[in-house]
Amino acid sequence: MGVSTSVPREGVALVTVDFPPVNALPVQGWYDLAAAVRAAGADPDIRCVVLTSVGRGFNAGVDIKEMQRAEGPEALIGANRGCFEAFAAVYECEVPVVAAVHGFCLGGGIGLVGNADVIVAAEDATFGLPELDRGALGAATHLARLVPQHLMRTLYYTSRTVTAEELHRHGSVFGVVPREGLTGAALDLAGEIAAKNGVLIRLAKAAINGIDPVDVRRSYRFEQGFTFEANLSGVAGRVRDTFGTDKEQRS
Repeated sequence: MGVSTSVPREGVALVTVDFPPVNALPVQGWYDLAAAVRAAGADPDIRCVVLTSVGRGFNAGVDIKEMQRAEGPEALIGANRGCFEAFAAVYECEVPVVAAVHGFCLGGGIGLVGNADVIVAAEDATFGLPELDRGALGAATHLARLVPQHLMRTLYYTSRTVTAEELHRHGSVFGVVPREGLTGAALDLAGEIAAKNGVLIRLAKAAINGIDPVDVRRSYRFEQGFTFEANLSGVAGRVRDTFGTDKEQRS
């Protein structure tokens, strides 16, 4: 259980997340993931990183139960900072990051794949931001990198999900493959990238990040401020404790 790194092919690092039962990461898990991605990207022998998970789904966001057990704001602050570091690590990784997504990709999972360079998804993959049902606000920055603006707003306000095939039609998912072929497909694509000159691929990553129209770090940090405001007001806790089913949240 946790975050592990292997090198299954020359020039390719495989970072695997395993937090049963649903890959809802605790605070330390987000920091461990950030450290693993940064270390892989800094390795001069690595020219591409594949980010994957084992279990029922790719990522279910933060461990809400950890926050519910906490008496003070430390768990919330830790989750905010941990997610910020993990998302930034993927974006700022010195080499391209390929996200291999299966099952559900929710909340923090959107932050990870939205900041990845390439997404390969299994046929059963679904993507969504149920943040409003969890008393949180965030990762619209990253969802906006996957779908057009009006669809992003609709998905955000309704907490609906979209399938891998729908994202493939929008061009944000590179390929959709059978579940059993996901890791192989991601590694094949990563191997193609890793065959490039290591110096040039790092320069390419820096250049492409430099022309992004949105500063994802600043944009996401802005969103997090509203999550904290919702928690200070008390509404976030009421909604989070009932996973969006409390009728009083509408008042």
